Formats: sequence, structure tokens, C-alpha cells
Amino acid sequence: MKTQLESLLAQALASLKDQSLIPADCQPVIQLERTRDRAHGDWATNLALVTAKAAGRKPRELAEALVAALPAASMVIRVEIAGPGFINFFLSADSRFESVRQILADVVAFSSPNVGKGEKVLLEFVSANPTGPMHVGHGRGAAYGSALGNLLAATGHVVHREYYINDAGRQADVLGVSLYLRYLEACGETVKIPSRAYPADYVKACGSDLLAHMGRKFFRPYAEVCEGLPEDPEGEGDDVKARKEVFLDAIIDRVRGLLAEDYRTVQDFGLNAQLHSIRGTLDSFNVQFDEWFSERRLVESGAIEKGIARLRERGHVYDKDGAVWLATSQLGDEKDRVLVRDNGLHTYFAADVAYHLDKLDRGFDTLIDVWGADHHGYIARVRAAIEALTGQGDRFHVALIQFVTLSSGRMGKRSGNFVTLQQLIEEAGNDATRFFYLTRSPDQHLEFDIDLARSQSADNPVYYLQYAHARICSMLRELNERDGAFDQDEGLAALAELPEAAAEELAKRLGSWPESVASAARNRAPQQLTNALRDIAQEFHSYYNAHKILVENVRERNARLALCVAVRAVLAQGLGLLGVSAPDRM
Repeated sequence: MKTQLESLLAQALASLKDQSLIPADCQPVIQLERTRDRAHGDWATNLALVTAKAAGRKPRELAEALVAALPAASMVIRVEIAGPGFINFFLSADSRFESVRQILADVVAFSSPNVGKGEKVLLEFVSANPTGPMHVGHGRGAAYGSALGNLLAATGHVVHREYYINDAGRQADVLGVSLYLRYLEACGETVKIPSRAYPADYVKACGSDLLAHMGRKFFRPYAEVCEGLPEDPEGEGDDVKARKEVFLDAIIDRVRGLLAEDYRTVQDFGLNAQLHSIRGTLDSFNVQFDEWFSERRLVESGAIEKGIARLRERGHVYDKDGAVWLATSQLGDEKDRVLVRDNGLHTYFAADVAYHLDKLDRGFDTLIDVWGADHHGYIARVRAAIEALTGQGDRFHVALIQFVTLSSGRMGKRSGNFVTLQQLIEEAGNDATRFFYLTRSPDQHLEFDIDLARSQSADNPVYYLQYAHARICSMLRELNERDGAFDQDEGLAALAELPEAAAEELAKRLGSWPESVASAARNRAPQQLTNALRDIAQEFHSYYNAHKILVENVRERNARLALCVAVRAVLAQGLGLLGVSAPDRM
């Protein structure tokens, strides 16, 4: 309905331009809003007010001209001018249920406003290091990224979902050494795990698996591994932390030297085991990717050197103190950043620059990264690199995901004491976990109430929505058991005859669904869908409680069922965008 009214106003504007009443280059945005009071019509626009200055006319005078130029439309029974120049549209009773007709004809088309117009989007999300199981913080990014991808794809964007596998660099070495020490432990050696390594039980189990699969092929006495290495100190503080890192680097170098060609085999065993775990968790969480992009593949392809060379050609790279620097301070960052250290090794930042260059080279219009909130300071330098490479830093966008706490406690990966996403899914269920993650804006802190997520009550928002869907399914089953049948055509024809005003209000709520989807897509805010769906469910439950649906009057029953079936279709479509199921029974 909104689109049809916008079309009428656009035609009226064009007519006034033809009459030279409005300048030809005047391109106002047509804004229509639902009125709060039916006495002021069903829809209102301020088009005359925002166009009056350009037209050199009084707003009310221009409003009269616009109304006079409106094409005839059967759905509009009256148009009035209010106040300084607002135009109010009064619709026929039958047209107020147009949304129900559109939903029952094609709910997918109804729910898919073409916001994107074919924009190619690369959406990278999760990208958790394959050094351990996914925790509940990763889950929030997974739910957000997955729902955002569904939302963008449904609104005219061409979406490519990508997971960046950090399988190169130091974190992969730390995992490899942690695994190797646990492997020696499984071989019977008494070992001490470095304080900056990964100590958790999953590494210990992986070490036992390595022994079971490969035997003692990689065995070296622990004393040989540690001989001549610096101390792994106890305590806290920056100086102690630095010495711990020195020890960790030393043991990495030692293990790499001892194992030689077998070092990569051990490291890959750990990486593949953790990646397999991550994939399994994401599959169970209903999260899919179009591509799993390997950092190692990027490094081995020479992409990092290629990226640095391109930056150097553009005059953004310089050498200082034996290192290679990117002059990001000239492009909005707080200081310049190192690309290659004085030891010849590239930084994580250099790999990220090369990765984003690769994204752009693949022809995407927009890059969206979903990062944890602790990466906030990283945004400016990556955007600066993209600006340096392409002059289009505005093509890069980051959604920051704030931290999650549980009603049962907090997490901490290095301590080995954390709650995995898989455990949370098993505790709360896949649907509740996804929905609860999406109830708040990602830039807001979230406390996940596990007890509420498990409850079967109206206080649980996902249960409340799913129950509305199941309740409508139950009505249709009950009608079938009575040997009755739902006649959709008769129901649509009889909608305007329903005596209750609540039917129009529920149809009005359904009619706003495409606007909610469009707004959520523009703002990259799938949490807006959870709010819109709850409003629809609340309106439906109120209607159901106030008005008997399966009445004896067949025509009236079909009309109410048509309205309810439209509600069911929108709920299923909306829950699907969020990655949540719409059960038929509860």
C-alpha cells in the first residue's frame, strides 16, 4: 500500500514539473507515515512542506496542487490537506486489508523490499581463530552475521558469506606447540605447559588423539625440548609478560627445529581438529558460509608482498629502523603501523591489508566485517589501508559485537575455564540461543538469561512468537478435524465485513512488516526484526483472545482465518530470516 501511494505522489510531482510548477531538478524524498489517529486518515505525507521552498510556493498552496494532480485510485476514497500542508490519505475499508491479500499471494515477495538493488556485499563474520572451541561471545557474532546475511539477501543484495581462517602466524604456532607438549605428555613424559600457551582440556585431548593416529613418530624427550631455553617466569606485570613471550617464542623455535618437516603435520593436526569442531558447532547453530578463506593460502600466494608493493607504489609505505611502515596517520589513523617487522616477518595487520585487497579485487561493492568490540581500535587502520589502496575507504564497514555474559558465569579461553557455544546451545536450545543473541543491538552489552531462554512462558520472547505460529496451525488442524475447510478466497472477500476494529489493526500491523524489513536492512540491524515480530505476535494473541476464530458463520470464520494465516506466514518468514524455526506444534 505504501508503495502504491508513493507511486501516486511521484506521478503528481511529475505532472507539476511538466506544468513548471516545480523545478525539473527538484528531487524530494517522498515520505509517507501511518497516522496515529484514524480521524486524520490512514497515511500522511509532508511532501508539500519539504518541496515548497524549491517550488517558491506556500506549502498549503503546493499541497492543493499536488492533490489536484493525483491520479485516480480505487483504494483512495478521500484526500485531505491538514495544518500547514500535510496531505492525508483515507483508504477504502477493503484496501486496508490489502496486506493480507499480498501476504497470502506471495509472502516472500511481500517481505522482500528491494533495498539493495543488486549491491554486491562480502560479509565476513565469526572468523574465530581455530585454536579452540567457539565460546558464547563468538556465538553472538555468528547469530548476528548469519541473520544479517539472510536479511541483506532478502532485500536485493547479492551476499557472499565468508569465514577467514587464521591458520597462519603466531597463534597457529602457539597451538602447534601446546598440542605437541600434550602429545609428549600422552607419550608418558612429564611436561610443563608454558604460561602463555593454550592449557585447556581440548588441547590435552587433541594430544592423545595425535598419539593414537600417528604413534610415537614425533616423540622427543621433554628434556631435549627444553634444554638451554630461557626461563618461563612466574608472576604478573609487563616485564614478566614480555619474558613469558620470549620463552614461548623460544620453545616454538625449538619444536620447529626438532620436528623439521613434521612440524607442519603436528600443527595442521591441531588446526584441523579445532576447525572441525568449529564447523560442527556452526552447522548445529544453522550458520553457513559460502567460503572458508585460508590465511595460509593468502600468505603462500604472495598476496601480502603484492599488497605492500601496491601501497609502496602509491607512496604510502616507508622504511624505518629496519621495518616497513604504512603511513596510516595520513589517512585518519592515530599513528603509522608496521607491516613488516625488523626480523622480516609480516604483521597481522599486513595480512589483513592483503586480505581486504583481495576482497576488493574480487569485485565486491561493500565489505562488511563483524568483529568483537575489543577490535574497535583496529577499524581506523584497516580503513586507512583500503583508502590508500583504492581511495574508497567508505566501502568498508564494521559491526562491533559487544561482550556477552551468562546468568551462570563468565568465560576466559586461556584459563581453560570457559563456556562453549555448543554447551549453550545444548542448554538453551538452538532457537532460543539465536533469538536471544538478536534481541539487542550488537553494540550493546548482552546478559544471556539461560533460565528465561529455557522457559515455556510468554516472558520468553522466542517461545511467545513460536507459540503464535503453532496456535494458528492448531486452529487449522482443529477445523480439519471438524470436517471443515478454510476457503481462502471467500475469507479475503469477506475481510472488510468483519465487525471488529481489531481486525483492521492487525492487518495494519502486518502491512508495516515490509517497512520493518527495509529499515532493518538499511541499518544492518536484524534486531529490529525481533521487535517487529513481537509486535505482530502481541497483536495476534490479543486478537485471538478477544475474538473467537472458529465461529459457526462460515464467511466470518474464513475472514478471520485469512487474517490469522497471513500472520502465520509473516511469522514464519521473519523467524526464517533470523535463523529460527517456526514449529507447527508446541
